[in-house]
Amino acid sequence: MQKSKLWVSSTEAVLYIMLLLFIIGTVNIFSASFVLAGQLLNDSYFFLKRHLLSFSLGFIGLLLAIRIDYRKLKQFVLPLTILTVALLIAVKFVGVEANGARRWLNLGFQFQPSELAKLMSLLLAAAYLGPKIDRNRKVTLLSAPIWIIGLVGFLVLRQPDMGTASIIVGLGIILYMIAGLPRNQLYALWALCAVGAVYLTYAAAYRAERISAWLNPWAFQDSTGYQTVQSLLAIGSGGFFGSGLGMGASKFYYLPEAHTDFAFAVLCQEMGFAGALVVLILLGGLACYGGQIARQAQDGFGKMLAIGATILVAGQGLANIAMVSGMLPVIGVPLPFISFGGTSLIINMISVGLLINVGRRGAKALPSQPEPRPARATLQARRKLRLVKPGLDG
Repeated sequence: MQKSKLWVSSTEAVLYIMLLLFIIGTVNIFSASFVLAGQLLNDSYFFLKRHLLSFSLGFIGLLLAIRIDYRKLKQFVLPLTILTVALLIAVKFVGVEANGARRWLNLGFQFQPSELAKLMSLLLAAAYLGPKIDRNRKVTLLSAPIWIIGLVGFLVLRQPDMGTASIIVGLGIILYMIAGLPRNQLYALWALCAVGAVYLTYAAAYRAERISAWLNPWAFQDSTGYQTVQSLLAIGSGGFFGSGLGMGASKFYYLPEAHTDFAFAVLCQEMGFAGALVVLILLGGLACYGGQIARQAQDGFGKMLAIGATILVAGQGLANIAMVSGMLPVIGVPLPFISFGGTSLIINMISVGLLINVGRRGAKALPSQPEPRPARATLQARRKLRLVKPGLDG
């Protein structure tokens, strides 16, 4: 008897997991934002409507990412890189400033070029590493793509946005490592990352304060540790099943960025450990199915594209959860499909579309299963039928 499957294929699983995360995120975003939107913007549905609009645009991007053969995307890598660099430079001069950072462009709507830079880093690294893997050639850090990714990361760091810059550069480095860096370059890379992390942490006073607050948030609960403390209180107060949708107290100006970077804390408070566990299982499932798609890809570009897209979505999710729960410093990484953020939602949906694209077009043909051997009684019946010759009626 054949066992029933929840998903027909890995690509279907990825799509449904994304939709489930989006539904949970939509409910959570409205619950976390309606107080702020109602009191400051006189429209309790303001952030919800923006979120749904972003989903509509993201869904178009998802469909395009699925329909275009991923092997043809290599020809768009150079134009996308040039466009991303140009937009990041434009942010420096005409960008919209908020909370001491200049990260957005006003194009009739708020657009964050650093989110586009994540997708650019993925495509640029995959386009370079894919052919190297196919031809079994040596991968080296002394190549143009990694330096371009480093330049883009530097432009994002200057906004300032160290969290997003770390994702952009880190994604490229991880793909290089998976593709097979020489051991000496790997050791040198680890040493360089360690030195760079220490330097960047203490190069700006506010970053050093964040590290201190991360190590002991309760000692800084009236200043830099306030957000972490309030987040931990929100998570702890949720219990197993939570206080109920819309009933959490953190959204009432206790927890800053309750609907964006710290949306997971509101989810834990209102949906409890059970809701948090569902999100973790869905992110873990997305990572597992993304890994299956990468393993079945026919070419190196498809493998790198699938691995990178999986890391970009699931990896960001785990980083955000670690940040919200105090296991990582506050670095400003959103939780995919759960946190509010228009550009982030669109880029994540495009990334899922690329993953599905590789799964549909790049999957290796699975070996056909041999037909089950007929039972002995069935074989005897077939032999008897062969002996019977057709006759005429009457």
